[in-house]
Amino acid sequence: MDIRTASALHRLRLVSAPEAVSFLLLLVCSVLKRTTDFNAVPAMGMIHGVLFILYVVFWALAWQRTRWSFGTAALYFVLSVLPTGGFFAERKLKRAADDEVASRVLGGAGGAGEAKVGA
Repeated sequence: MDIRTASALHRLRLVSAPEAVSFLLLLVCSVLKRTTDFNAVPAMGMIHGVLFILYVVFWALAWQRTRWSFGTAALYFVLSVLPTGGFFAERKLKRAADDEVASRVLGGAGGAGEAKVGA
């Protein structure tokens, strides 16, 4: 895996968990808005919106760099619209990165240990 592909996957991992947290907080703020006088929905909505847009941009860049199958790319996109999906996306991306590192160590620095990330 080249450095640009690794960077694209790393950026996607970095934004996936905060995006999931912001989604959950937005849901909590929505409930609080309807049950109390507390209204943080506009602020949380903007924060979540920015994180979601970053996730989609980083997802598209990672898809372009890794050349995921349509099914794999669709899975990562669907995970972005589920309230806790970002946590699963981050875990899956981390596992794929760890597998890539392990295959490089076991297979040497040559091309014999190539592993397809996210597939």
